[in-house]
Amino acid sequence: MAKTAMPYRRLGACGTKVSAFGLGGWTTFGGSVKDEADVRSILHAAFEAGVNFFDIADVYARGEAERVMGKALAELPRHRLVISTKLFWPMSDDVNDRGLSRKHVMESVEKSLKRIGTDYIDVYFCHRFDPETPIEETVRAMDDLVHQGKILHWGTSEWTGSQIHDACRFADERNLYRPQVEQPQFSLLSRKKFEEDVRPQSDDHGIGFVVWSPLASGLLTGKYDDGVPKGTRLDQIDWLRAQSLVPDKIERVKRMRAVADSLGCSRTQLALAWTAAQDDVSSVILGVTSVAQLAENLGALSVKVDAATSAKLDEIFPPSLG
Repeated sequence: MAKTAMPYRRLGACGTKVSAFGLGGWTTFGGSVKDEADVRSILHAAFEAGVNFFDIADVYARGEAERVMGKALAELPRHRLVISTKLFWPMSDDVNDRGLSRKHVMESVEKSLKRIGTDYIDVYFCHRFDPETPIEETVRAMDDLVHQGKILHWGTSEWTGSQIHDACRFADERNLYRPQVEQPQFSLLSRKKFEEDVRPQSDDHGIGFVVWSPLASGLLTGKYDDGVPKGTRLDQIDWLRAQSLVPDKIERVKRMRAVADSLGCSRTQLALAWTAAQDDVSSVILGVTSVAQLAENLGALSVKVDAATSAKLDEIFPPSLG
């Protein structure tokens, strides 16, 4: 299959552009991939393949993902990178070391900047909605970070459509920097929340999407067709295995193979190509543990998902799934 150049897309309505496929650190860098030389080889291979968007979070491996990814990224030209990280989840037992309070926002950004080893963060995500902090407090804190030059943009992750709408409305009414991007879970096996709730209200505000788990934690690759291989993500994470290994889902993934075969690609590549083909998706976040796996994933760039293919996939994976 011929190699296809990486396309770049606007991050929602703003001018910053991100690669159609990004690289994320959840459960991998600093976690299942601890060797710094391995992290470096994967991140540098991604950059050479055209990836400019690298997604992290403070909670990934308790700060270790920020540290090891930051060390590898420091060897690349900073102006060519779009680096994101996140805050929300507890980072210690301290009562204030969690959530989206002004105190936690201001303290967390300093810690992330230090761990990553950068002067600024391109996109700072609120990793979940915080019901204990007024939305006004969080929006004002993020606006202050933009004015201070510590972040360029901010976004949300796994918020509902109404929560995103409220944040945008408050920001617009007070001339504050609004969120530019949402990071939702979205794949052929997880469509309902995104398509019925998040997308309709976010599109109205020009919000872009950088989506995570496009392979449903590997289920869409077909690797779990006949059980759980040792060392895989679902072998290592109990709650994720219980959530993912549902007979109905596995059967749908098996049916998908015929569609992929007709296009001369793997199920992995078809699932990724379908996700990236969505008009309002700015970037699809990949999670890989080797350079070979990265190359397999990026083969999705050469897969064209036309209307007929989309219809076949809709039949197997209806929008009501997930």
